[in-house]
Amino acid sequence: MEINFNILRVGLICGGCSTEHEVSLQSAAYIMQHIDKNLFEIVVFWISKHGGWYIIYNDVSRNIFSDSREQKNKYIPVMIKQFSGRFVFFTDDITSALLKIDVIFPIIHGSFGEDGSLQGLIRIMNLPYVGSSILGSSICMDKTITKRLLRDSGLPVASFKTFSHYERSNITFVSFYNMFGLPFFIKPVNQGSSIGVSKVTNQNVFNKALDVAFAYGDKIMVEPCIVGRELECAVLGNDDPISSVCGEIVINSNNDNGFYTYYKKYISSTTEVIIPALITNIISDKVRHYSICAFQTLSCSGMARIDMFLTLNNQIIINEVNTLPGFTSHSMYPKLWEATGISPTLLLTKLITLSLERYEWEKYSFIILCIFEMIF
Repeated sequence: MEINFNILRVGLICGGCSTEHEVSLQSAAYIMQHIDKNLFEIVVFWISKHGGWYIIYNDVSRNIFSDSREQKNKYIPVMIKQFSGRFVFFTDDITSALLKIDVIFPIIHGSFGEDGSLQGLIRIMNLPYVGSSILGSSICMDKTITKRLLRDSGLPVASFKTFSHYERSNITFVSFYNMFGLPFFIKPVNQGSSIGVSKVTNQNVFNKALDVAFAYGDKIMVEPCIVGRELECAVLGNDDPISSVCGEIVINSNNDNGFYTYYKKYISSTTEVIIPALITNIISDKVRHYSICAFQTLSCSGMARIDMFLTLNNQIIINEVNTLPGFTSHSMYPKLWEATGISPTLLLTKLITLSLERYEWEKYSFIILCIFEMIF
């Protein structure tokens, strides 16, 4: 399906109440820098850490966003008008006005941003939006649901155990030591960017790791430590997705227990990114094939980044699927596509076009359903 448009007004939603607020602001700044200004007009909607919605007309940077009363007075509060595709905002003289948006680009990472919540709100507004649907977003936000669906589809995942907070009294170090050996990982099931993840190397850190993981939600997951290389592959598309070249994350430090922490993803210079990954064509083809299979199995659309391990005996294990990958200067998703031959500007245009295609198809399907119900 071809989408014809002149200049579209894109609502870029960033910030949010999650622990990945700062990452979202970095991603928003990257998108504003690289989006095609000849095709799109950007309107930035900032959600504060306390949940307030504001229109920001300045350039996006972490320095201009603040929950302080003094700084908030410079912002324009926003309310949502259901089913209309419009936002209500208040001007300086306290009169209200309607702002029409053509498509939403949500770039809020973590809880409420990529778990289907924001996607549901945008759907209620009857607007197209970039990224996966409510279903695909909510599936991939829960690591245990993701792994179960991948496993049941015959795709390779590591073994894992899941516990709720009310089962904590039954969780013992010895049981996981017998199951996985040392080290093993404890993580919340619904966080990204390695937030809340601990590497358990001995019994002394076990209870603290549980405390950290449960601080981010009522469900946690325990997994063995996979010894091998960390590979990533980007996927782009709707019904007929394509995959990028593979990339590798190399950690050049023994700190942080040698895994890809939040600090190493967004702050540290000790992490090296190799694109394309130095792997054989056979392994590369398999990684790309698994990436597309995972994308389709989990009902993803638009985009996703698939994280995998390559073990010492060349076994590929799918680790996570991220439906709203970062768009910072450090982020793998745009880097992988640039190495594949798609520039950041073209990538953003493709993502917006894909969102419009899906929106038109959903409207068409709804009309057909209504006609079918009228006939029968």
